[in-house]
Amino acid sequence: MPTDAAPRDAGRGSLSDVVTSDAALRRFLQGLPGVDAVGLEARAAALGTRSIKTTAKAYALDLAISMIDLTTLEGADTPGKVRSLCAKGARPDPGDRSTPRVAAICVYGDMAAVAKEALAELGAGEINVASVATAFPSGRAAMPVKLADTRDAVAAGADEIDMVIDRGAFLAGRYMQVFEEIQEVKAACGAAHLKVIFENGELATYDNIRRASWLAMLAGADFIKTSTGKVAVNATPPNTLLMLEAVRDFRAATGRQVGVKPAGGIRTAKDAIKYLVMVNETVGDDWLSPDWFRFGASSLLNDLLMQRQKLSTGRYSGPDYVTVD
Repeated sequence: MPTDAAPRDAGRGSLSDVVTSDAALRRFLQGLPGVDAVGLEARAAALGTRSIKTTAKAYALDLAISMIDLTTLEGADTPGKVRSLCAKGARPDPGDRSTPRVAAICVYGDMAAVAKEALAELGAGEINVASVATAFPSGRAAMPVKLADTRDAVAAGADEIDMVIDRGAFLAGRYMQVFEEIQEVKAACGAAHLKVIFENGELATYDNIRRASWLAMLAGADFIKTSTGKVAVNATPPNTLLMLEAVRDFRAATGRQVGVKPAGGIRTAKDAIKYLVMVNETVGDDWLSPDWFRFGASSLLNDLLMQRQKLSTGRYSGPDYVTVD
């Protein structure tokens, strides 16, 4: 049984009405069906037992590589490290040119120009530059600061902005404040796509994750993203499944498709394939594309490359096969 469902009154006309006032938005979000936690976790666990092999596995490994937002978000990041990451994203396996490139390089805003330039020099301009913004990872700053952060990243060449919501405002029930913040950041993005990060580990309940998903999509998010990767609980199969069901139901209600990005804690090819099975079984082929599903990761790429070579040669690579990130 599905663990999510669009509200009964969520027709194309009624959804435009729910954002006309704080009271209407609150009524709508609090009126969303409650999440059956046991059912959600059982379905996520069941999907995780599916097994794929040989040709299907090879396809899944390549698809997962093409969906990675290859990420470095450390205070010690340097231009050299970002350039090295861009080189890895552009040619993940220098010995095999059939290896797909990653979807994006994700960095802090002050490194966006470095990444953009490096990718152009590598002839990999199709790889997007994603920049975190809006006082990542806490989201605690005044709106003028958040908007300036966003505009600076876009001006530096960011094709995508990963913003964090004000979890304090959301948890206090100030839904319209969060809604308007997302709208303003979306406007500041210009042509850049907007990913909205919830930090699911801090939202604490599945009901809150469902509300945040609908809130962000109503405000214009192009993607909804689980987490920053900076807290104890990041992407999990149940919270990602819940978000996939939300985007499915949002498209059914509005006709607009929104992407999903789990981030943090996805480190092995086996885990990535489980997420792809979940996508296929929950929202279908329409989301099995880097345009609509991404992995926020750093070390995941190494394991995908080693598993890919194992399929090709029948043996695992030595420890010097992949770079240490």
